[in-house]
Amino acid sequence: MPQATKAISQAPTLVRDLGVGQASAIVVGTIIGSGIFLVPAEMMQAVGSARLVYLAWTIGGVLSLAGAITYAELGAMKPLAGGEYVYIRDAYGPLPAFLYAWTWFAIAKPASVATITTGLVRILGTFPAFVFVHQALISSPFTITYGQGVAITAAAFITILNYLGVKKAGEFQLVFTILKIVMIVAVAVLCFGAPRGTWSNFGTHFAGAKGGIAGFMAALVAALWAYDGWNDLNMVGGEINHPERNIPIALIAGVAIVAVLYMLTNAAVQYVLPASSIAASERPASEATAMAAGAWGAAIVSAGMALSMLVTLNGTIMSGARVPFAMARDRYFFSAMAEVHPRFHTPSTSLVVQFVLSAFLLLFAGSFRQLFSLAIFAEWLFYMISASTVFVLRKNEPDVPRPYRTWGYPVVPLLFVAAAAVLLYYTFTENLRNSAWGVVVILAGVPIYLYFANKHRVPGN
Repeated sequence: MPQATKAISQAPTLVRDLGVGQASAIVVGTIIGSGIFLVPAEMMQAVGSARLVYLAWTIGGVLSLAGAITYAELGAMKPLAGGEYVYIRDAYGPLPAFLYAWTWFAIAKPASVATITTGLVRILGTFPAFVFVHQALISSPFTITYGQGVAITAAAFITILNYLGVKKAGEFQLVFTILKIVMIVAVAVLCFGAPRGTWSNFGTHFAGAKGGIAGFMAALVAALWAYDGWNDLNMVGGEINHPERNIPIALIAGVAIVAVLYMLTNAAVQYVLPASSIAASERPASEATAMAAGAWGAAIVSAGMALSMLVTLNGTIMSGARVPFAMARDRYFFSAMAEVHPRFHTPSTSLVVQFVLSAFLLLFAGSFRQLFSLAIFAEWLFYMISASTVFVLRKNEPDVPRPYRTWGYPVVPLLFVAAAAVLLYYTFTENLRNSAWGVVVILAGVPIYLYFANKHRVPGN
């Protein structure tokens, strides 16, 4: 055997250690963050009635399920690390795929990690034992709070967990996702048992709602934000065993479970609070649970939010590291990012670099939330592009085995692509400045791609 071939065959690779339970937990656990506890207020402010809030939740769930059904075919067909990067590369070529991966690597995932960990710190800060998070840890030459330290520690802990093996990270995701579901159901049970609860609240209205098509679209965007994250499973497609079966099951069942939990939680809050109270509350789920069970009930919600964020953080870090890994494996990025740890079989360098970028944002980028908002436009753009690859790949690769074929094709994927296009337009026009900067961030990847593409063409590289 030639030495080069022998070296390649002996190189460490990612391992398929994630079963259907862990895969489903990645979907459910990554989707359910703090959104369900917070967005009912935003949605009520937008539409003003329980009926329209539920309509937004329902449409958001149907659209997310349409996306999951579409991604199920792609994931079962091409169960490789990087997910959407692979689909875009094979359908549209390396440049669009690179721009997707570049956006996720440079902005979307690090800012997402920073946002989640900062949210976790804010929730912890509501407990007396954690009041120190608001105090300065270092005041010179620049100020760093204990909260920033806790956020970085949380990101480091989850990064280390993922570094030590995808199986360990998957088991963590499964156990704590189950605990998260139990806590959400417990909150619903407490609210429905509240002596001051009444079904008549479902008929109340909030007079100051934005209303109209614009109001409903705002509520729908909030619902879709709460459903966001199901696509992360496909990014770890190269580490799921029996992917032809487990990826479709996890995607479809996971989104369905989340939809049921969201409807249940929203109904529980509405049972306790009238529309005007929901619209006026910063944390309607906490307020409703406090009314049902006192202060300790609100503490349960806060603990549930903290737990939700930690599990979401695990799914985000796990999936995010696979995107630059896939890009580097194709030799369109630094070769070190494609390294697999010889003992733990994880994309170790990609995990470490992702943590460094996230920690940098937590320390120095006070406006990383604005950076995250820049990625919202890009997110829906690439959702639309990724889903559309199912049509291109059916035409260009008709003989490739498809263990799962999209139910309702071509209507279901067309529905998702059309919805993504509408939301893309709405997001762009409603937030023109950040969306324009989002385009700039995407296009900034073009010269970087050209550098690696030219290097790729040089003999010997």
